[in-house]
Amino acid sequence: MKYSCKWALRLLPVLSLLLVSTTIRAQSLKGKVTDNNGVALENVGIFNRTSGQHSHTNLSGSFSLPSTQVNDSVYFSNLGFKTFVLVVEPKHFNENVQIALEESSINLDQVEVISKVDAMNRIVKIDIQNDPVKSSQEILRKVPGLLIGQHAGGGKAEQIFLRGFDIDHGTDVAISVDGMPVNMVSHAHGQGYADLHFVIPETINNINFGKGLYYADQGNFNTAGYVDLSLKKSIDESMVSYEAGQFNTNRFVGLFKVLEDGKSDAYLASEVYLTAGPFDSPQNFNRINVLGRYNYRDIGKEELTLTASHFQSKWDASGQIPQRAVDQNVIGRFGAIDDTEGGQTSRTNVMLNHTKFLGEDQFLKTRAFISKYDFELFSNFTFFLEDPINGDQIRQYEDRTIMGTETVFEQINITVGEDDIVSYSAGVGFRSDNVDDVTLEHTLNRKTVLEQYAFGDVDETNMYGFVDAEYKTGNWTFNPSVRLDYFNFDYENKLSELYDNKSESKAKVSPKLNTLYSVNRNWQLFLKTGLGFHSNDTRVVTANEGRDVLPTAYGVDLGTIIKPADKLVLNATLWGLLLDQEFVYVGDAGIVEPSGKTRRLGLELGGRYQVLNWLYLYSDVNYTYARSTEETDGEDYIPLAPDFTAVGGLSITDLGNFSGNLNYRYLGDRAANEDNSIVAEGYFVTDLHLNYHIKNWTVGVIAENLFDTEWNETQFATESRLFNETASVEEIHFTPGTPFYLRGKVSVRF
Repeated sequence: MKYSCKWALRLLPVLSLLLVSTTIRAQSLKGKVTDNNGVALENVGIFNRTSGQHSHTNLSGSFSLPSTQVNDSVYFSNLGFKTFVLVVEPKHFNENVQIALEESSINLDQVEVISKVDAMNRIVKIDIQNDPVKSSQEILRKVPGLLIGQHAGGGKAEQIFLRGFDIDHGTDVAISVDGMPVNMVSHAHGQGYADLHFVIPETINNINFGKGLYYADQGNFNTAGYVDLSLKKSIDESMVSYEAGQFNTNRFVGLFKVLEDGKSDAYLASEVYLTAGPFDSPQNFNRINVLGRYNYRDIGKEELTLTASHFQSKWDASGQIPQRAVDQNVIGRFGAIDDTEGGQTSRTNVMLNHTKFLGEDQFLKTRAFISKYDFELFSNFTFFLEDPINGDQIRQYEDRTIMGTETVFEQINITVGEDDIVSYSAGVGFRSDNVDDVTLEHTLNRKTVLEQYAFGDVDETNMYGFVDAEYKTGNWTFNPSVRLDYFNFDYENKLSELYDNKSESKAKVSPKLNTLYSVNRNWQLFLKTGLGFHSNDTRVVTANEGRDVLPTAYGVDLGTIIKPADKLVLNATLWGLLLDQEFVYVGDAGIVEPSGKTRRLGLELGGRYQVLNWLYLYSDVNYTYARSTEETDGEDYIPLAPDFTAVGGLSITDLGNFSGNLNYRYLGDRAANEDNSIVAEGYFVTDLHLNYHIKNWTVGVIAENLFDTEWNETQFATESRLFNETASVEEIHFTPGTPFYLRGKVSVRF
């Protein structure tokens, strides 16, 4: 009996330890992550190196990491902060763990390849921090594989190329700013028209993006992908900057901190930009931007951001010129056939973004916006083809009011069993566009209206709802979601002598399923599938009695993101995209029109390498095979669809007092028409930016097209006739790319 008691006494500590271990094993590690000032940090990557479990902090900095045991090593990583390693102790399960991250210069070491559908956002954020956006033209170029081109004097929205699409001005990429849509439905110039010139580059905090159509919170135009610009909620200090350079270029920017009072911050920003451009006929371009932003944050309770901005711009343009006119020395590369092209536009926005913390893991997000927008553009694509006396100049005009709202409920970190976690969100919203006096006219020298081709009012409403779930089990993450959209299209033809109003409506269901597998904290595999769509112009919808209203897109991505070394990240994706309908540019009318079904197959490769603490390299290469599926071989090319693109560069940060970057972009030759008999030539262009910092002063030099490459920024196969020609000619018409362009910049922070 004595021996039995002795053994029992000896076994008691062991049994107690086993019991405690079993209890701890079933628990989740919970806590909060802040910076050294106590400010909550969102989207901090959390990875249990021992078990492979992963998570990230929510809006209030809180986190929950399941299946955590004593002695596990848990990594906390966030850009701009040193990675923190927590060795779990028994006490950590009895209280919320408080982690304070120490600030550090941004480095690739801080990146964790955690399981998120948009994981590349965290990686590309390093590109943006090392090489901040310097102009409105650079905003979209920060998205890997996305190229742009300007062809109307600098004031018109850029032409966009992404994933084998000539997207025109936004037909197949959804663009927004803090959730407020930028794309214009049923626009006077082109469907999906997205003008980002109302954004002041210095106010950008981050560029969120996603390739493909796999995101339930993104609706119309999200086929090739989406881009959402996140603006700074507050600024650390005020700043004034002045830039001057060739072509009579002057740019003034000011950011002014006007309030910092505990929970509240506010700042004002302004921009004035003037340039004549490199063209023989001056662009006389001017742009004015003003923005005011107020942020209130009560950590753990609510956050409110209120934004108001105004933008206006005016310009002259030399337009797209025919290659033969240059070859015959009729004009130079920077000359014009009709230099009375140009336009003006303005946009005034009011945005409200509000987040209410309903509980530790529950949030209610609401946003609302209203925009007042007007647009006027004079173009001449065909010169004297239709009217040999007065020429073919056209005027496009509209006066628009946009309003909308969205409310999303989020529930995260629902523990299922011991190891599994479920999160979900559900949202509803609407967008309404009231567009008055949508006009297409034949004009002479901007002054005389010769004929009205179209004149009417558009009312288009989009109501939608979505449910997005995420289920994590072991190393697997499953992300099923579904989106429902309802559209109402209404068009009143004001050219008709009788009341002529037509209306159509259509609903669309878009399911999506994304599957991710984390091999470890440095290696992710993913398979993304789903349906998406882009809407057609209201005038097309009503004229066709509701046919081809919301063409479906079918997508699949198979890829990986891997970090084989602390200072190296690689990514690769095989993807495919089918469209029920394509849009094709029509040169003689200066519009886009619906065509047939298309298929695109592509390969994307990317790499980022932190060579030294101060030297960072990156590159993205994309190949796409794009064809129409309803045409015969050899006649099935998609005009201007890029098949090979590459972008990349190097960045220098904190090398003594110096910083800067050297970037390149390459666009290969591509078919300009359906049978590839006309080819749009590719280009390779390099830009250089150097800064020298002296206390709170920065002096910089910007050199665009460093090697003075002769390149065509935009090109179209267009049929046109010059004044002295008896017959029309179809050939490349182009806008020349900017030659060597040197600017100096000085800024001061205070």
